[in-house]
Amino acid sequence: MGAQSNKSNLVLILDFGSQYTHLITRRIRALNVFSLCISGTSTLQSIAELNPSAIILSGGPHSVHADGAPCFAPELIHCVESKNIPVLGICYGLQLIVQKLGGEVKVAGKHEYGRMEIEVAKAEGLFGNKKVGATQSVWMSHGDEAVKLPEGFEVVARSNQGAVAAIENRARGFYGLQYHPEVTHSPEGMDTLKYFLFDICEISASWKMQDILDEELKVIKSKVGPDDLVICGLSGGVDSTVAATLVHKAIGDRLHCLFVDNGLLRWRERERVMETFERDLHLPVTCVDASEQFLSRLKGVTEPEKKRKIIGEEFINIFDSFGQELKQKYGKEPVYLVQGTLYPDVIESCPPPGSGSTHSHTIKSHHNVGGLPKNMKLKLIEPLKLLFKDEVRELGKIMGVPEGFLKRHPFPGPGLAVRVPGDVTLGNHLDTLRKADEIFIQSIKDAGIYDNIWQAFAVFLPVLTVGVQGDQRTYSHAIALRAVTSHDGMTADWYDFDHKFLAELSTRICNEVVGVNRVLMDITSKPPSTIEWE
Repeated sequence: MGAQSNKSNLVLILDFGSQYTHLITRRIRALNVFSLCISGTSTLQSIAELNPSAIILSGGPHSVHADGAPCFAPELIHCVESKNIPVLGICYGLQLIVQKLGGEVKVAGKHEYGRMEIEVAKAEGLFGNKKVGATQSVWMSHGDEAVKLPEGFEVVARSNQGAVAAIENRARGFYGLQYHPEVTHSPEGMDTLKYFLFDICEISASWKMQDILDEELKVIKSKVGPDDLVICGLSGGVDSTVAATLVHKAIGDRLHCLFVDNGLLRWRERERVMETFERDLHLPVTCVDASEQFLSRLKGVTEPEKKRKIIGEEFINIFDSFGQELKQKYGKEPVYLVQGTLYPDVIESCPPPGSGSTHSHTIKSHHNVGGLPKNMKLKLIEPLKLLFKDEVRELGKIMGVPEGFLKRHPFPGPGLAVRVPGDVTLGNHLDTLRKADEIFIQSIKDAGIYDNIWQAFAVFLPVLTVGVQGDQRTYSHAIALRAVTSHDGMTADWYDFDHKFLAELSTRICNEVVGVNRVLMDITSKPPSTIEWE
């Protein structure tokens, strides 16, 4: 999708490891400008091939003085100046600009973390729409500071401690902010980003979801041969459904969808999902019950990453078998596999393909990304891999996917395997979790708050706790409840339920779900935790 077709209007973000980097991507896309994030150490060739209109150097946890501190390609300075590509450095990015262009960065006498006041020193460049002396609250997070600017640079804003807060050299096209304009703790940060994009870079706000749809249809039609067969594994979630709808729109009935019951689905998920596919989406779907196959492989497995890998392998084995069935029927094997991989899946599983990043840690292997075997025969079609969840929902709406389906909470590809820590095959753990989860989700819907929550689910805790039920001592399991709000799944806050709602919910679960005598509430944000438990 996207990068080449949008290259005349692309904002490229070079990632140096900040926890906020991908928030910059989201903020820019929200302004109807296409943005991509790649490793800060990417080669000049990979950057030049994308032909960006502007480049943003992200923040990062490093010091420019540290051995092995990441840096952009040495030829980048000459390249951006020769092509008149404006560059904005944020936090660590500002310090890189200062150091590499001949200035000096030192360890700050006073570190600046959290909310700080800055004052505009010059109403030019980044602050061309402000007045000298105007103040604003911003979010600082740095231990180094620029103490000597490169020749031709000037300070355009300072912190209330007198430290450099913003610099620029308009003649050379370099700009820097020592604070993070992309976070909500910098209330006027979006105004500064807008001014940089639209007034300094003169980029147009022309990126629209309809354009993405039209472009992706062209890409799929050109990629898939006129007689090629394509299969798609449907999970019942928004991502795979929108991906399948898009591919079906491009190639019609040469797409063959497969819904796999892996024994790790929610309460009556198989029946509900198949009804939706047939009644509302009119997709050609084959349903396979492979629960015994998956659960037998998972027996005794407790390590989360190993569970994910096994599930990914079994999915591919089933797709291969399905492909052989299609070969017997049509005389040819499928060539492509469609997956609903999203941008956060790629980010959290591994660096973006071809990025060469060495600064991102794998948070988890997504079954679409990190769980696929290297010897897989099928080629991948991932039409959503540069989109965030809210963008996928918008795309689905354009294609007529029912709104009620698009509003479904995300459900992980490995299913309930990541909501039962440890061995998922022990006892009645899965059935216990299904019943508790169904009560939780239905209660949220009945309360009219389902659409206010990004994702909600129950987790089975493989620990026994002492309780009293029916005047008798019990030794049963605990259930944890998780509900978060988010815009894109990259960061999340826990949802603050009414206490009466929680009290009634806890009573229902303990009374109606056999083997549970305790209900806990997960009130951890992301970060430090992930949304899912494994």
